[in-house]
Amino acid sequence: MRDNAAMIWNFVKMHGAGNDFVVLDGVRQDIQMTPERARALADRHFGVGADQLLLVEAPHHPDADFRYRIFNADGSEVEHCGNGARCFVRFVHEQGLSRRNPLRAEISTGLITLDSTDPDGVSAEMGQTRFGPQAVAFDSNGLQTAQIGNDTVYTLPLAGHGDAVLSLVGISNPHAVQVVDDVRTAPVAATGPIIESHPRFANRVNAGFMQIVDRHNIALRVYERGAGETLACGTGACAAVAAGIRRGLLESPVRVQTHGGVLTVAWDGEVLRMSGPAATVFSGQVDIDALTEQLSSKVALNR
Repeated sequence: MRDNAAMIWNFVKMHGAGNDFVVLDGVRQDIQMTPERARALADRHFGVGADQLLLVEAPHHPDADFRYRIFNADGSEVEHCGNGARCFVRFVHEQGLSRRNPLRAEISTGLITLDSTDPDGVSAEMGQTRFGPQAVAFDSNGLQTAQIGNDTVYTLPLAGHGDAVLSLVGISNPHAVQVVDDVRTAPVAATGPIIESHPRFANRVNAGFMQIVDRHNIALRVYERGAGETLACGTGACAAVAAGIRRGLLESPVRVQTHGGVLTVAWDGEVLRMSGPAATVFSGQVDIDALTEQLSSKVALNR
C-alpha cells in the first residue's frame, strides 16, 4: 500500500511525425523513473499513452546543456531516439529551461547537437554512425554475406517467413534495414517482431523496411525495439538512408516518407543530420504511483 502523499508529475505530450512521447522535466522536479512507472505512463488504455518517454535532466558531461534519457513503452531504457531528440529541443525552449540554439544534449552514448530551425522544424546532428555486426551486437557466425556497393549485407533466416537480407547500422541504438518492393505490403507485423527479438541480436534491434522510390526518396516502416511499429522512427530513417547510400541506391539528401510524415536525412559519409517536425499536443499532471498501482492491478486480474 502506498502512503497518502501523492507523487504528482507534470508532463507534456509531444510528437515528431506521429512518433509520440510523454516528456518530463527532471530538472525542476524529482523524477525517479522505473520500468513500472514508464509502462504505466505509456499505456494507451490506462495511462497517458506514448511510444516512448523522454526525461530531461541536468547534464553529467561538462560540455552538455542537458541530459536526456529515453524509455520505451515496455519500460526498457534505450540509447537514442531521433524524433525524441527534436521534441527534446522544442520542450526545453517552450518550457523556458534554456534559450540556447543550438543545444548540446548528452545521451547514453555521447553528445549530439540540435538546432531549432523554424516554428515547426528541428534539425539534429545524430552522432556517430557505425556498421556491421559489432555495431549492433549481432552474432553473424555461419550466415551468408554479400557485398552490395560499400555495404556488407547478412542473410538472416526467419522461421516460416523466408530470409531477410539486412544492413546492420548502429546510430547509438541498433538497426537492421532491409529493402522491400513496397512498404504497404511488407510483412512488418509478421517478421518485424521476429527480427526485433531474434536471439542473434544480443540487445534486440529496430527492424526497418525500406522502399526505394528514387535516389533522393524512400518510404519507410520500422518495427521498433520495445514499442512495436511506430508512425515514424528518426534513427530508423537515418539508418535506412545510410544503408541505402552505402549500397549505392541513394544520394544525399534523402526525403523519408513515413506513416506520420516526412523526415529529411543528409549524410556525407561522416556527419549525419536529420530534420523534421516536433509538436506539442497538450500538458497535464499525473499521480504516478496511483497510475502505476492501477495498471499493476489490471495486469494481475488478467493473469
